[in-house]
Amino acid sequence: MTSDEVEQARAFNERIHATRGTSNSEDGYTITLATSDTEPLLLPTELAGIFNQLLDIVSRGGTVTVGSIPTEVTTTTAAKMLGISRPTLMKLVRDEALAAHKRGSHTRLFSKDVLSYRDAQQSRQSDAFERLRALEDELGIED
Repeated sequence: MTSDEVEQARAFNERIHATRGTSNSEDGYTITLATSDTEPLLLPTELAGIFNQLLDIVSRGGTVTVGSIPTEVTTTTAAKMLGISRPTLMKLVRDEALAAHKRGSHTRLFSKDVLSYRDAQQSRQSDAFERLRALEDELGIED
């Protein structure tokens, strides 16, 4: 990514944030696209949010990779998505901490369930870290 592209993204991002007044959800906003040969097109809130995230990343000089996740994944893929071993994943499935189903003799998981589990796990880790920081502050422990 060139410095010109980063600067263009930064300027556009600032312009969007300055005009962000219209909101159609609690945490979202609207973006209207217009070209010279069509009527304006309103992006759904979810797409506007994705667009905003992309713009933020590019405006900071980051790299964006767009991909897709299948609706249903194998246990190996699910384990990779979670950053755990396949046996650990199977233990989560056996303990019903993570929903799975059989496709013939093979265990499959819905990617939305895997991503929800990952998000919940990350949230628990973040909460635990914040509690630890608060305890350090309370005890006066410094780095």
